[in-house]
Formats: sequence, C-alpha cells, structure tokens
Amino acid sequence: MYSQLIPIIAPVFIVALLGYGWARLAAPFNREFVTGIVMNVGVPCLILQGTAGLEADVPLFMSMIGYAVLALIVCATVGGVVLRALGQPLRSYLPPVAFGNAGNLGLPLCLFAFGPRGLGLAIGFYLVGSVSQFLVGPLFQGRRPVWRTLLTTPVNYAAVLGVTLLATETTLPAWLGNTVQLLAGMAIPLMLVALGHALGSFAVKRLPVAAALALARLGLGLAVGLGLVWFFGLEGTERGVVLIESAMPVAVFNYLLAARYDRHPDEIAGAIVISTLVSFVTLPLLLLVALPS
Repeated sequence: MYSQLIPIIAPVFIVALLGYGWARLAAPFNREFVTGIVMNVGVPCLILQGTAGLEADVPLFMSMIGYAVLALIVCATVGGVVLRALGQPLRSYLPPVAFGNAGNLGLPLCLFAFGPRGLGLAIGFYLVGSVSQFLVGPLFQGRRPVWRTLLTTPVNYAAVLGVTLLATETTLPAWLGNTVQLLAGMAIPLMLVALGHALGSFAVKRLPVAAALALARLGLGLAVGLGLVWFFGLEGTERGVVLIESAMPVAVFNYLLAARYDRHPDEIAGAIVISTLVSFVTLPLLLLVALPS
C-alpha cells in the first residue's frame, strides 16, 4: 500500500514544504512574478500538453468539465443553504466552501496518481474553477464578473486551442511541441512552491470559524465527489480524478477574493491553511479510495 502512495504524495509534499520553508525564512520571493509566469506561460503550456495526452477523446474531456460544473453547483447550493440556516455571511464564507484547490494541489496529485491521462482529465476540473473565479467569484460578492481579466487570461485561449487540436487530431510541430513541453514543466513545481509559500505566509485567526470552513470544504467536496461517481457510474481514472479534485482543500484564490472585497480575509486565510494541512494528513485515505483496486 505505502509503496503505491509514497511516489504520489512525497513529491507534492516536499515541493510545497520547500515553499513553506522559504516563507518562514523570510527569503526573497516575488509572488507577483511567480504567479504571472505560471498563469500566463506555464499553465497554458501545461493545458496544451495535458489535453494532447487524451488522444482525441473530446467527449471524455467535456464530460469532466460537466462533472466539475455539477460539483461546483452542488457545493455552492448546499453550502449556501447551510450558511444561511446558521445565519453566517454568504458573501464571506460561501466561496471557500465552493472553490477547491483544483490547480496547485489537484493537478500534481492526478498526474502522479494516474499519469498524463489523469492530468488531462484534471485540467477539465481546473478550467471550470479558473473561469468561475472570474465569473462566479465576483457574483458572490454582489459585483460584476471580471470580464476583462477573463478575456485576457491565456489559460482560456490555451484551453480552446487544446480542445481544437484534440478534436482535429492535430499535433504541434516538433520544435513548438518541445518548447511547450519545456515550459509546461515549470508549472506544477512553481504552483506547489507558491502554495507552500502562501501557507507559510498566512496566519490562522478565529480558529473555530476557519476550522469549520476548512472541514466543510473537505467534507462536502468529498461527499459530492462520491455522489457524482456513484450517480454516473464512473470507473478507473475518471472516477479517481473526480474524487480527488472534488475533495481538494480551500483554494488560495479565495483569500485574494476576500482581501479584495474585505470579506473576512483572516478567517479565509486560516481556512486555507487548516484545510490544506488536514488534506495532507488525509491524502493517503483519499488516494486509497480514488485509486483503482
């Protein structure tokens, strides 16, 4: 059992720990540069590389996008009902319950657990979260979607190009394909370093609220993932990717959203830290459920 899990968990944990240690040592770290080069160069190339690994299976990729949309809708609906019943502020606490970390943590886990095919499917989940951040996230705050940012984000254009290449069974020229592969290689390590650095930079305040949000995200996400794989009868890699991505901890983006609109950012930061730490502890159990028997 451990021989199967360690190669999946260890790389993710070690690289994230590097970012955490960097933050605790107060070493120089240009977060804007790292985020910019990852989101504008690394991740678009990773999307092109990942979709190419699906071997012209466009219906499967679109199905994964559909599962991701359903997971987001159910988490947001159930979370909203519970928060309203408890008299808690929806605009502050609903985003961390709805949005999981499908990118920084979900992509590498699916890659190491299921290989290139798993990465390609996980990208469908990531795209839904990425687009929703600019559409649904501001709507939760009673604001307009950030259309300009959405339309100028290279990730979305890479997704369109990737699906087009997938559908037409077209491959990039060798020189361009090698360049894309080289640039894609920096995305996951830097995403994990950035995640670890964020964990080392955030402080946990108002522990009861932060812990409740963290556990709500993890518990509700896993329940929704289990419901999806049962309802649609998913098996193999598809089943594993849906379970892993659905059960991811609170996305770091939620802190940026809370800080921008002044929606209890301290509690959201705490929820990110707690949910991610709990996730690392519970990952072996999640993988045992997600991996094919």
